[in-house]
Amino acid sequence: MTIKYTPDHEWIKLDGDIGTVGITHHAQDALGDVVFVDLPEVGKTYAQKDAAAVVESVKAAADVYMPANGEVLEVNEALRDDPSLANSDPLGAGWFFKLKLANPADLNTLMDETSYTTYAADAH
Repeated sequence: MTIKYTPDHEWIKLDGDIGTVGITHHAQDALGDVVFVDLPEVGKTYAQKDAAAVVESVKAAADVYMPANGEVLEVNEALRDDPSLANSDPLGAGWFFKLKLANPADLNTLMDETSYTTYAADAH
């Protein structure tokens, strides 16, 4: 399974043409304790880099951007019920939404884990 990362600290895990999206460890560290998430509407289509969700913490609110063009297939209702999952398990149970990619080649513009780790370290 391929995982790619955006400059805005989202990750997308690809399974065929379905991507699961969330925020990275770096993002949740920067935000602090997540207290609320506003998830996208299922069935809505977004363009790459569109703001698709919002995450609010005790420190700030931040947009979660669409890492690729696609249609939202599912949102993580468990995250809506327990936003702290974005802190405790950002790459697992704290995922935000799943999308059907309109063009998997969109992911070619994103970073792999090694590139992202270097990028995030420089972002401090």
